[in-house]
Amino acid sequence: MGGIGPCCSTLPSSNLRTSWLTLRTVPHRRTYPGKQVLQRKVGIKAEINFVNVEEAKKLIAVDGYAIVDVRDKSQFDRAHIKSCYHVPLFIENQDNDVGTIIKRTVHNNFSGLFFGLPFTKLNPEFVQSVKAQFSPQSKLLLVCQEGLRSTAAAAKLEKAGFENIACITSGLQSVKPGTFDSVGLTELQDAGKAGLVTIQGKISAVLGTVLICAYLFVTFFPEQAEKLLQMAPTS
Repeated sequence: MGGIGPCCSTLPSSNLRTSWLTLRTVPHRRTYPGKQVLQRKVGIKAEINFVNVEEAKKLIAVDGYAIVDVRDKSQFDRAHIKSCYHVPLFIENQDNDVGTIIKRTVHNNFSGLFFGLPFTKLNPEFVQSVKAQFSPQSKLLLVCQEGLRSTAAAAKLEKAGFENIACITSGLQSVKPGTFDSVGLTELQDAGKAGLVTIQGKISAVLGTVLICAYLFVTFFPEQAEKLLQMAPTS
């Protein structure tokens, strides 16, 4: 008699979060002659709840969700939501093996210089650090700058048994000033901006102003402009 393979069916549960009731039928370990006894196991499989900023505020104020900021230290220091918990998904990579030194040097000369991005690696203690502060039944709102790291962090915590996880879609970059009480020298949506790109616009504006002034001077005072050009040193 052919064996019956495992089967699985899911039913949506009525909850604010997106979760599923999982019914799994698997072969029982004990068998009888000519028969195979099936055993059904029931469990709850949690799924990540993605919310917008207004929904996130309700989760915090009404449902008591704790805010866990998973960004790196540099972005967290620039601006973060007041009374949040900081557990970075990535930490600064200070390893000193040859390969890491080369990668860090290249990174710092390009991404680090222009975008202010630190050279990081996955935090091996991330899940353990969250477990040290929260139980698997805790309600957690994970936040990052763009929404990618919080999604990855939520997947890790869901796999580790956490049942009530939410993330802000598009991250803190979508938060308008004054939405949350924040701490830092900049607004939450600007905490991801650093490096030379932050002054690129200012440099362009200054150069544009100089060129316009030079054009107007040559146009309205051609004789004076010609004299200035004659006074300029030549190689």
